[in-house]
Amino acid sequence: MVGNTLQWYDYALYGYFASVISDLFFPLKNEYLSLIAAFGVFAAGFIMRPVGAILFGYIGDKYGRRLALSSAVLLMAVPTSCIGLLPTYEDIGIIAPLLLIVIRLIQGLALGGEFSGSMTFIIEHSPDNKHGIVGSSSMFSMVLGMLLGSFVAAFTAGVLTPEDFKTWGWRIPFLISLPAGIIGLYIRTQLQESPKYEKLKLENGLSVKPLREVIMHHWKEVIIVIGIVLSLTVPFYTLTVFMNSFLVKILNHSIHNATIMNTINMLVLMIFIPISAIVSDKIGRKNVLIAVTIGYILFTYPIFLLLVQDGFIKPLLAQIAFSILVGCFIGPLPAMMVETFPTKVCYTGTALSYNFSIAIFGGTAPAISTWLIKSTELNSIVALYIILYAIVSLIALCCYKGESTAK
Repeated sequence: MVGNTLQWYDYALYGYFASVISDLFFPLKNEYLSLIAAFGVFAAGFIMRPVGAILFGYIGDKYGRRLALSSAVLLMAVPTSCIGLLPTYEDIGIIAPLLLIVIRLIQGLALGGEFSGSMTFIIEHSPDNKHGIVGSSSMFSMVLGMLLGSFVAAFTAGVLTPEDFKTWGWRIPFLISLPAGIIGLYIRTQLQESPKYEKLKLENGLSVKPLREVIMHHWKEVIIVIGIVLSLTVPFYTLTVFMNSFLVKILNHSIHNATIMNTINMLVLMIFIPISAIVSDKIGRKNVLIAVTIGYILFTYPIFLLLVQDGFIKPLLAQIAFSILVGCFIGPLPAMMVETFPTKVCYTGTALSYNFSIAIFGGTAPAISTWLIKSTELNSIVALYIILYAIVSLIALCCYKGESTAK
């Protein structure tokens, strides 16, 4: 959890500072185009996540979960700290955004192998009747890392003048990443290997070509999981990445208020993730996920109508309601994904399906949402975008052949 928290602190910072980065690295005259460009770079990092899933999935299934997780945490920390050292567009012109894209690609590669691997690792350490609550700790620590990033962003924006914050203050949270990454690496190297993996290794049951085996024998499960994860990836990145810039750039809230709202959202997520996971251990992952998906379809549009109202309280209440839905969906999801694939290809199967869904639909969600608002001039259009994917997830859940009660 500590390693995962530090990993997500690194990755989430870009989203929290997208409104600042758009001005410094993409100084276009049109605010919408500048923000879309910044979110485009955010999406670029997701292109590499399936590649990271394949690379680290191979390492994790053939050479061990611990080696894969230790390598990934360092690969994230170094490029993140480099963002804090990057010259801006004003300093070196087009080279600045190009370097930013390269850094995001490396980050995406690291996270593609790390996060789903951490789910596999901790669930393989847990008893069968605790998969939900134990697996949810990966999601809990993810949100904790994003909360840490949000807190640091809000604190930095609060103690500095707007001019100092935009000139140099935004760099501080990125520079903190390197020492945090070293701590994460040390923790990862001290872990014991997964007992289920070790047992399989002793029995000579490891897969020689895990990617080929997943594609040949588990492609249906991959497609279904990709569909289910849509109701994690699109709402989650809407809430945690798009929302901050939406409030600042489009609804004209201050960056300080926006980061405060985001910090509260993270706390709400952290409360409901373990609650929904515990419930899924009692009544089954599928039942919980279907109920929440129906909640998305029924309540997302009213939530967004409340979100675009003036003031601080109504938008905050809307985000809290949306955070409850998102938290309840992502709690049982790690256990559901890991239970879908056999141990010998579990790292690859989970990483591949999860990261393909994230790469294609999650990484593009902030940019597409911004484009939809600009094209339709309707701020609430994002709700319909989320509802569309919730319907797809509901269909995928109906096709899912896993147990209707907890395993």
